Amino acid sequence: MIKPTLLSLALIGMLNGCSKPDTNDLSTPVSKTASTHTEQDYQQMLNRFVDVDMQADLNNLSDLDIQVLRKLIHVANILDGIYLRQTYENNEQIRQAIKDSKDPHQQALLSLYDLHYGPWDTLEGDKPFFGQTERPDGAGVYPVDLTREEFNQWIVSHPEDEAAFKSGYTVIVREADKLKAIPYSLYYAKDLQAAAKLMQQAAAMTEDKSLRIFLLKRADAFLNDDYRDSEMAWMDLDGNLEVAIGPYETYTDKLFGYKTFFEAFITVRNPEDSAKLAVYKKYLTQMELNLPIKDEYKNLQRGAESPISVVDQVAGGGDNKPGVQTVAFNLPNDEYVREVKGSKKVMLKNVLNAKYQAIMQPISSLIITKEQQPLLMEKYFFNETLFHELSHGLGPGTLTLKGKKTSVSEQLKETYSKIEEGKADVMGAYNMLFLMDKGELPNTERQNMLVTYFAGLFRSMRFGIHEAHGAGAAFQYNYFKEKQAFTFDEKTQTFKVNFVEMEMAITDLVKQVTMIQALGDYQASQDFLAKYAILADEVAKVNQKMAAIPTDIKPIYPKI
Repeated sequence: MIKPTLLSLALIGMLNGCSKPDTNDLSTPVSKTASTHTEQDYQQMLNRFVDVDMQADLNNLSDLDIQVLRKLIHVANILDGIYLRQTYENNEQIRQAIKDSKDPHQQALLSLYDLHYGPWDTLEGDKPFFGQTERPDGAGVYPVDLTREEFNQWIVSHPEDEAAFKSGYTVIVREADKLKAIPYSLYYAKDLQAAAKLMQQAAAMTEDKSLRIFLLKRADAFLNDDYRDSEMAWMDLDGNLEVAIGPYETYTDKLFGYKTFFEAFITVRNPEDSAKLAVYKKYLTQMELNLPIKDEYKNLQRGAESPISVVDQVAGGGDNKPGVQTVAFNLPNDEYVREVKGSKKVMLKNVLNAKYQAIMQPISSLIITKEQQPLLMEKYFFNETLFHELSHGLGPGTLTLKGKKTSVSEQLKETYSKIEEGKADVMGAYNMLFLMDKGELPNTERQNMLVTYFAGLFRSMRFGIHEAHGAGAAFQYNYFKEKQAFTFDEKTQTFKVNFVEMEMAITDLVKQVTMIQALGDYQASQDFLAKYAILADEVAKVNQKMAAIPTDIKPIYPKI
């Protein structure tokens, strides 16, 4: 066995099954790697995440529920390992290289690696903090040297491979001079079989029929790569345990945005808070009809079911864990399931509360002008997150272009995640204004919502414009700046929302972004992001002002 103190070009190439070497290798000796950073540098990188002991209400759980939870937490840990490989095929070897090194900052490097799930700082445009390897756009689910042009040309030459190559559940590998799609069930067979067995055991234990059905169907999906039935079953979960387990988001695939990455949310439902939010579901069709686009582009075919669950998270796995923590999610992403049954919004209440107290409050006190400080409301930090998730289920989804059925995500490719996250943000504010007009939310709190929503953009922009949520926040900020929806005081470095202009700009932005999606206009999405998804100079200065405020939390979940 080759000791990985120095990962050579040959080793990287062999492990990835590539005939061509990875020109961005980790061949820089570890001893030289350390010279570029001091202990203070590493500590500052770690300090951007603050440890938080997470609270979770388990009072409604039975002893049997607790036993099932333990099984599912084990599944989440297995998905951790799969996600690590999906992120970069040689991630485990890189961690071993750090352990085997004589680097004086070894412990800090290991902590950073575990925090970001690899040797790249996810808050700094994936800049490497160990070695010199650039993070591949295709992560670990394509050959590291594969280009978009080669992929597309292969499909032109081999049209029979298109479905498998674009599938969200295959890894693309290079075999000699050929490309090949390998199903997840085969590529990650050992881990997925172990996870499936645990889910089958949990299904046999639980008294929750809806959970039993989901776990059995999802276990089958892990073995055959057909996820649709289990996505349908997930929509019907209605017990004490709310779990999302499987390959979902495509953010990490920066080459095309086709491939899904494994993750797990292990949560406990709060039935009282969930019931309070159920009233908003009845407005989904009206929200769709109210979008500022022509009726022909509105999506009135999606299913009407849209359950909202308020939960406490007790464990996570895979894509849920690295770097910035998820506060809510809207699943499934399968557009067919959305059209048949709708989608479910899950609010991670304990994560939201922790972020507001540790990050949002301190940021707001620094960047919002004193006269508008009293308008900030925690309620609208929660509501913006809720309506962000609701808005993921609104607007164009399935498209027909040139007689061919396709989807927004397929047409917008790697730009989709950034466009969609920004769309959900601004459409969330647009929909809250709509419900205020309807009297469902207090119209007297209009300004509270607008100031809190605007302040929230600064929290997200700190994630970096390379990241989907950060880029989405940046394009909102710069669009609002162009429309004079706020003013910036250079002397105090604080912002003041101009309410009339802000409401107009919100409507205009919803229209522009939604039409990019409705037309499936890839070039327009590229041009829009190039113009607006940039870090403004004053935001960069304000970010320095906020340097002492953590960028995000590092949750420490209770032992179950």
